[in-house]
Formats: sequence, C-alpha cells, structure tokens
Amino acid sequence: MRIGVGSMNEVKVEAVRICFERFFGGADIVPVSVEVPPQPIGFEETLRGAVIRALEALESADADLGIGIEAGLIKIPYTITGYVDQHVCAIVDADEKVTLGFSMTLEFPEIVVRKILSGQAREAEEVMEEISGIREIGRKGGAVGYLTRDHVRRIDLCVQAVTSALIPRLSPQLYDINWPKASDLLGRRA
Repeated sequence: MRIGVGSMNEVKVEAVRICFERFFGGADIVPVSVEVPPQPIGFEETLRGAVIRALEALESADADLGIGIEAGLIKIPYTITGYVDQHVCAIVDADEKVTLGFSMTLEFPEIVVRKILSGQAREAEEVMEEISGIREIGRKGGAVGYLTRDHVRRIDLCVQAVTSALIPRLSPQLYDINWPKASDLLGRRA
C-alpha cells in the first residue's frame, strides 16, 4: 500500500507511519510538500487544509490513500480564550471518499490566540517559540509537549487524528453508506 502524506513535517509523517504499522503491518509512506495558507482559524478552514493536503498527497505520490493533517484554532464557547487547538486528519482514496479524524483539543495561552487573531503572528508556532525558547517547536514535541511538560507530544495528537480517521476504513462494512467526497468538502465539482 502506498500512502501519500501532505506534509514534509517529520512528526506528521512519523504519526502516519506508526498508524499504518499498527493497523496494516506497514506501508510505503511518501511525504509530499503542499502549500496551504498559514494557521487556519475555524473548523471549516482547518478541515479544508486537511482535505487539500490529502488530495495533493494522493495525486502527487500516485498513492492508494492521501492523508492530510492540519492543526487549527477552533472556536469553542466557554473556553478560557474562546478557541482550542485541534488536529484534523482527512484520508482520501482514489474515489475521493473522505474519512475524518480528530485529536484531543488544548487551549493555547491567551497571548498565542491574541497574536494570531490580531495578525501579529501568522502561526501559533511563532508565539510558542517565543514563550518556550524552542526553535521549530512544531517539528518537535509541539506546543502540547511544552504545555504538558512533555507528557503529551504533538506526535500523540497526530496519531489520535490519523487513528480516528482510519476507523471507518478498518471496518468499512459497518459504514456502508454514502461517504463524503473531497470535492463536496471543498465546494467544487468532482
């Protein structure tokens, strides 16, 4: 099985490798560089980024499945800042059928959310690097690693998202209904 991953980020690629080793005994994992807008804000933008990454990986890697993982700020009422960070995974097959998965959420410190929403920062990673002093924090333990004192790392969030997106593909007979299509999620015709 050939799996395209819409990222060159080692954490995302390794998370996919772990999941496919765990559930399928391995696969040929092909990272693909994908251009997406910086720091998505809102569920729709985050979902869109994940689907774009998955589609481009599917096509560029000539893969059986394309996987996109995107982290975004998602508005949630009653949270401290009004937003949480969540990783969204989209898995797309050759028929453009999509399955989605999600990680646990976390709250960034208020300064991170404020700087992103005001345009003072393009990515949460920039502000978290300032706070933590860790360069390229998103390619390491991530903000969650820093904020949990390294008890939960970014790879854990990515594995959660990929695993939950794989669930319908592990037992497709239990999900024998019309699966969403990538073109529907992106608002374009197939």
